[in-house]
Amino acid sequence: MLAGTSGEVLLLGLTPPRASVSAAEAAQIASVTLARLDGLDLDGLVLYDIDDESDRNPDQRPFPYLPTMDPGVFQSDYLAGWERPVVVYRCVGKYPRDELSGWLREIDTDRVFSVFVGSSSADKAVHTRMDEAHALREQVRPELPLGGVSITERYSARGDEHLRMLRKQERGCSFFISQVVYNVDATKSLISDYFYECAERGVPPRRMIFTLSVCGSPKTLEFLKWLGVDVPRWLQNSLTRSPDPLTDSYRQCLANARELIGFCRNLGMPFGFNVESVSIRKVEIDASVLLAKEIRTLLH
Repeated sequence: MLAGTSGEVLLLGLTPPRASVSAAEAAQIASVTLARLDGLDLDGLVLYDIDDESDRNPDQRPFPYLPTMDPGVFQSDYLAGWERPVVVYRCVGKYPRDELSGWLREIDTDRVFSVFVGSSSADKAVHTRMDEAHALREQVRPELPLGGVSITERYSARGDEHLRMLRKQERGCSFFISQVVYNVDATKSLISDYFYECAERGVPPRRMIFTLSVCGSPKTLEFLKWLGVDVPRWLQNSLTRSPDPLTDSYRQCLANARELIGFCRNLGMPFGFNVESVSIRKVEIDASVLLAKEIRTLLH
């Protein structure tokens, strides 16, 4: 369903435990996670691959970078009880070719999808380039459903993100997952350009999965900005002055979801949502779960 064009899908994005945790601690974290998901009608999970992006943004990171467990290992060794699909992100530059090839051979492609992510800057040393990763997937596991990243902010700056999406589509991407969306107008313009470019070329548009994330504190807002998320100035003003930014951002995420749902349905664009928390604060994680539950009621 995720890689198709019918229906409207809902995912929840998760970050694996820190790399320093013991096996017992990882198992406990997985148990708590699965309990939190109980009762949510999700179509799948997203497991992120966290990389040090200080080369992309030299400003101090609001939340310190802590290496995390390989998402492929967390999925296979600790989330075996989750029976629905899992989208495993891969920062391909972190992995030597042999390691990436071994993972591709071992995964169950009926349950595991992937999103390949390139290096955070052109100057960063990598083990495997993005083009090499795509070629390796084509050689080793061409049946692996592969997604691509879409970034509205890159579209706003350069105007060609929809063309980048089409190039990824030509290389085998069957769905896209966006960076966190707060600028809905720019996102709608990106989707419109992509949809009509697909029509002109006579190719079907792939599903766009919009990522939403609540913001419960000024520090979380600073982190979103550090990550490159375009939070409109009026919303920044509101959240920094609000006595309850978590509730206000929750309402804004829900309003953004409703606007994107109406826009995509009217256009005929296949879509879905991925709800995550960029913070590890329990109140923000719990709010993201509630947001996912409410968005589920809006989807067909």
